Amino acid sequence: MPGFKAVSLFDRQIFEGFIGSLPAVEIVRQWHNASVGKIGGKIFAIYSDWNQTERCRIAFKCSELSFEMLAQLDGVQPAKYLARAKWVEVLEGSELGGNELEAYIVEAHRLVAGRLTRATREELGLSAHRYDKNFNVTD
Repeated sequence: MPGFKAVSLFDRQIFEGFIGSLPAVEIVRQWHNASVGKIGGKIFAIYSDWNQTERCRIAFKCSELSFEMLAQLDGVQPAKYLARAKWVEVLEGSELGGNELEAYIVEAHRLVAGRLTRATREELGLSAHRYDKNFNVTD
């Protein structure tokens, strides 16, 4: 994916630039000014610094296996209110490396895009030329 420095994804502008570079992403501010990445109206990643007294956090959708593995790392935990849907929350300074964080966010985008209807994917330009039959990004 784009050449952003993953370790700086905990900077709001860089986070928004990174997720905004993924196909068909909309970024909105909601929930106490969190930056929310959506595709087809469905959320795949969230940046928050809630009241600026806590460390920054990035939450994202992940597979069941990734959810189980990631939650065992220091600084990574099931996301509040979203854990049932297999979301994790990564705190700034966590054990998860920067390149890995980027890869998991790209995977979150792919997982959520894959659950959109075919018509919605085509409307967003995510048809066969962007995703293969397993919804892997092809370009």
